[in-house]
Amino acid sequence: MSELPFESMQMPHPKLLGAAVALALVGISGCLNRNKYIKFKLVKKTQLSHNTAKFRFALPTASSILGLPVGQHVLCRFKGKDSEGGEVTRPYTPITLDSDVGYFELVVKMYPKGKMSHHFREMREGDYLPVNGPKGRFKYKPGQARAFGMLAGGSGITPMFQLIQAILKNPKDKTNVNLIYANVTEDDILLKEELDAFTSKFPDRFKVYYVLNQPPVPWNGGTGFVSKEMIQFHCPAPARDIQILRCGPPPMNKAMAAHLNALGYAPRMMFEF
Repeated sequence: MSELPFESMQMPHPKLLGAAVALALVGISGCLNRNKYIKFKLVKKTQLSHNTAKFRFALPTASSILGLPVGQHVLCRFKGKDSEGGEVTRPYTPITLDSDVGYFELVVKMYPKGKMSHHFREMREGDYLPVNGPKGRFKYKPGQARAFGMLAGGSGITPMFQLIQAILKNPKDKTNVNLIYANVTEDDILLKEELDAFTSKFPDRFKVYYVLNQPPVPWNGGTGFVSKEMIQFHCPAPARDIQILRCGPPPMNKAMAAHLNALGYAPRMMFEF
């Protein structure tokens, strides 16, 4: 597949925002291409913790949109330089929406032995990242559910965060969201400041329950692993108009599926990113 470079541009002027959002709402296509990998320039890298960073990539103009439907993700690629060589691709969900014009952002947790993690760790401002998309089976439409229950672990928060933003920033969307977010330590909680801000601004529509395997003292959240009882208490009960979404490490996804089945959630009520 070919790669098309997009150069860095200045950040959007506020007057351009309304027009760009309007274009997005009427379905004007964005910068992504399902059939080609397109190179986007890294313009800002912000370290969030010892193993997590936020990467901002420029779109071709100050009014460009990425063109990623809510609930979808992109594929990122690099060509290996080690003895094995070859091509490495991984899915990532931007934490930005198409209302964020001129750029998109990824929050990436970099694992010690991950090949793509190593690539992101080595990336510097000015480097390019080949991206392909949109990808994914989930497409959100406002009002498709009365309420969402979300079960996220680690970097599995990113597709949830994208959806939470889209719901809460749309004044016409009355969907309620209950998130259970599991991590090892408090420092591992990604986007905590943003999530806590949502709980303060939308207390009747969004609630988050943090679960830590190694909590600090004192700690008023959950301890250990996400249990059936936590889901029962913090997520909407089985019903035709609710959905439970999950995204985390494979062992967690498997355990959550077992809990949900035991609690009586039908397959049509569940989705795994």
